Amino acid sequence: MAAKKDSNTYLSLLSDIKSKKFAPIYVLHGEEGYYIDKLEQAIVENALQPHEVDFNLNVVYGIDISDMRNVISMCRQYPAMAKYQVVVIREAQNVGKMNNKGNANELNVLKHYAEQPMMSTILVVCNKNGAIAGKELVDAVKKNKTGIIFRSDKLREGRPMEMAAMEYIKSLGCSIDDKSLSMLASNVGNDISRLYTEIDKLTILVDANKRITPELIERNIGISKDYNNFELQEALAHRNAKKAFEIINYYEKNPKNNPTIVTVSMIFSFFSKLLLFRATKDRSQEGLMAAVGTTSTFRVKKFAEAAQFYSTASCVNIITYIRQCDSRSKGIKSRQDANALLRELIYKILHS
Repeated sequence: MAAKKDSNTYLSLLSDIKSKKFAPIYVLHGEEGYYIDKLEQAIVENALQPHEVDFNLNVVYGIDISDMRNVISMCRQYPAMAKYQVVVIREAQNVGKMNNKGNANELNVLKHYAEQPMMSTILVVCNKNGAIAGKELVDAVKKNKTGIIFRSDKLREGRPMEMAAMEYIKSLGCSIDDKSLSMLASNVGNDISRLYTEIDKLTILVDANKRITPELIERNIGISKDYNNFELQEALAHRNAKKAFEIINYYEKNPKNNPTIVTVSMIFSFFSKLLLFRATKDRSQEGLMAAVGTTSTFRVKKFAEAAQFYSTASCVNIITYIRQCDSRSKGIKSRQDANALLRELIYKILHS
């Protein structure tokens, strides 16, 4: 099977694996361990029947590999009464450390196998906590088109998490509106495992329309549909002081579910994009969408509404206030608690 491009996403790879479109070699590396674990699990579950696992699944840990040639010999064996055997190297970042051979040098021995792998073997190399050190192995997989290289990067809070949620929800045959999407992403921060777990729960509970709504989230996850970061953003965008401070009052009473650092991050993201919206010279719909990093005409409309209430100078001042709030929340020239700092920030924004 030909190697796929590095642009493959987690969901596209997962779909191929569930369709039993396997590659001979998978190199899964990066800082987000959730994707790596889930892809490894999916490969094993879809390549092997339960009764085939005992004789056709070999899992080795990087720290225990003293000679990569032993792993290659394992890979060159034929499966026992099954179509495939699966060989998994977990914690490949520790390969070669036992005998001080050097991580990269020992991993790169696998390049010889990557040149001509067994089609009845699926080799899965899992390297967490960063990029894999074996450049020669990666280059050999790419050059010979014998596998898939997947880099599992952590997602930032905000829009990247929203996009990940949207894609996952669509893959499950459901839909979600912008408010619900913002509620979910704000609640989980950048914890992708928790995000997918919450989505799995919600998609089981949706009605016949298969739509995730704010009411569904409020009932089953405990996020208020009226007092959340999406509603706070709406209130700030329209300079609705009454609504904004109602939400801040709610946050102060429910600090566990509304961490200030997440709220400040959301506010910064919104006003940074609003500044770009106002400053961009391309005022076409496509130009405005590109400026704020969205494909949603609805979001562009929201920025256009906010631009009526905030000048370019106001946006610049607000970003300064947010940065001051962030540094003071970390104890720099301030001993105020997070709630007081957030309340002060909201006041400054509304009077900018």
